[in-house]
Amino acid sequence: MLIALSGVLTGYNGSFPFEKPGDKYEGVNYVGMREFCTILGGALIPFTFISIWEMTHSLNAATLSASLVLFDVGTLTLTQYILLDPILLFFMLASFVGICKFRSAALSEFRVNWWFWLIFTGVTMACCVCVKFVGLFQVTFIGLMTIVDLWFILGKLSKPISYTVKHFVARFVCLIILPILVYVGFFYIHLFILNKSGNGDGFYSSAFQSKLQGNSLHNASMPKDVSFGAIVTLKNHRTGGGYLHSHWHLYPENVGAKQQQITTYAHKDENNRWLVKLYNDDEKINFNDTVRYIKHGDMIRLEHVPTRRNLHSHREPAPITKKHYQVTGYGENGTGDYNDVWKVFVDGGSDGNVVSAVTSKIKLVHVLQHCVLTTSNKQLPKWAFEQHEVTCSPNLRDTNSYWNVEDNINPKLPNVSFEVYSPNFFARFIESHAVMFQGNAGLKPKEGEVTSKPWQWPINYKGQFFSGNNYKIYLLGNPVIWWGNIVVMVLYNLISVWKAIINKRRNNQNEAVADSNQQLLTTCNWLFIGWGLHYIPFYAMGRVLYFHHYFSAFLYSSMLTGVTISYLLEIIKTSKPTLIRKTIYDGLIGLIYASAIYSFYLYSPLAYGMSGPVSTEQNSTMFGLRWLDSWEF
Repeated sequence: MLIALSGVLTGYNGSFPFEKPGDKYEGVNYVGMREFCTILGGALIPFTFISIWEMTHSLNAATLSASLVLFDVGTLTLTQYILLDPILLFFMLASFVGICKFRSAALSEFRVNWWFWLIFTGVTMACCVCVKFVGLFQVTFIGLMTIVDLWFILGKLSKPISYTVKHFVARFVCLIILPILVYVGFFYIHLFILNKSGNGDGFYSSAFQSKLQGNSLHNASMPKDVSFGAIVTLKNHRTGGGYLHSHWHLYPENVGAKQQQITTYAHKDENNRWLVKLYNDDEKINFNDTVRYIKHGDMIRLEHVPTRRNLHSHREPAPITKKHYQVTGYGENGTGDYNDVWKVFVDGGSDGNVVSAVTSKIKLVHVLQHCVLTTSNKQLPKWAFEQHEVTCSPNLRDTNSYWNVEDNINPKLPNVSFEVYSPNFFARFIESHAVMFQGNAGLKPKEGEVTSKPWQWPINYKGQFFSGNNYKIYLLGNPVIWWGNIVVMVLYNLISVWKAIINKRRNNQNEAVADSNQQLLTTCNWLFIGWGLHYIPFYAMGRVLYFHHYFSAFLYSSMLTGVTISYLLEIIKTSKPTLIRKTIYDGLIGLIYASAIYSFYLYSPLAYGMSGPVSTEQNSTMFGLRWLDSWEF
């Protein structure tokens, strides 16, 4: 919505579909949206500086951390496009600034400044989750910091227990209740504004679709009950379920019987239409005079309207789920065999209950094979246009075997309005999230798509082309900064172990622990936790992953590098200061900044655009800079 708002404010008329990367804008005013994302990306540098300054009060640490973010070509590339990532990173660091400012305001408890930063943290934290669900990693991080703060407050024995309760209630209201209200409020606006039909309608239930203007169910009037002779569409009742679908194409060789394909398809289409027929061809009904409703326990045939083939199953194994039976389209001109006969069962129904459109959950049980029509939610190969598999499951309790009639066309029956079945806001809120969670978890790589693994990200193993035109843009981190982050992270862990051993030995000798740089190390601990929370969970994800998923963790890694280097340099500077130590200190500072700046200069064409031959040719502007064979520029 923020991108759309920036577009509206800068003259974008909403005509460009944004279907796939590389499409020509053809005069569309998109610059405002790119400027908006770039401005948010630019805010990452001051946010980084402010966060580290508030945590360490070290000018060197804050400046170096911000510089590492500033001179990373990958962050520059990612934040100059119309993407969700710059918005996510903006709100992530904004919430981090908020919690750092709030902790720094501890001496002015329950005053205006204290309340402002607490509320600011809660609101930006909610915005972070609104952008992407991975914002929950930031919520977890801030939650851990809050728990630790409350633990130390509880340990203040000079304060009454009511003092701790006040702090707990303030944080509970501002960091839990307020973010929930903000999050739900934004989705209320989202569902209020985005009320038009689109090509993704099919992912939602029939009742949800009735609230979308332009959808066939919006203000729809159709027969309430389903009868023989009706033309219907069947939608799988699971979250994000598709429509029962067929087309002229046959299953390929060695994939069961070479009969017509049956799939589920997430979009509305003429190939989703089915004619409900009597199961026995010998039994005739004069549809001009008689209406016979379909009831619980009735046996039917379903004829695919465009191809006139019947929904059919037999004991051939399904294409992917081999323990299930194959479902096909069979017959000619509506004539098939007894493997086309299905028995209708209404969920919670009994003999005599009529099947109603939209509201009735039904199962279709194959009469001869004693299996139930279901979808495995598995994506078929390209020969089925990557639609989803439909099978007949011997497990009659299959959780994906429920369907509902969505469209119900029968001119012989009176129409009724379906507005009464429209869900309220909270029902749509819950369903939209269920669809999003399921869709996000089910994302799989498309053929030829460049993906990556989490282990590749910290080592900058492989980038990703963002543009392949005359000027090529390649998403890749500044290798000096990224590889430096790895080295410094190892150093940080070694320092942490060494400090733990030293402190333990001092405790055993009953000596006070004196460390002027303890604040820097404490900050490093939190930054390491932030890095881990934004990186490690990706190893548990089954969905398709991309290189840009690491940039949230990269920001924390860069801040960790800045603070750790400052800690080591302070040791050199403050331990028995001499002219030599001061020279070493100044030389190392200069070397670090020079390396970051010069490497940015060398690799900046990755972000600003490369032209000419590839980097392996001597006349290339990037010759000699392809340090890993896995880099593709």
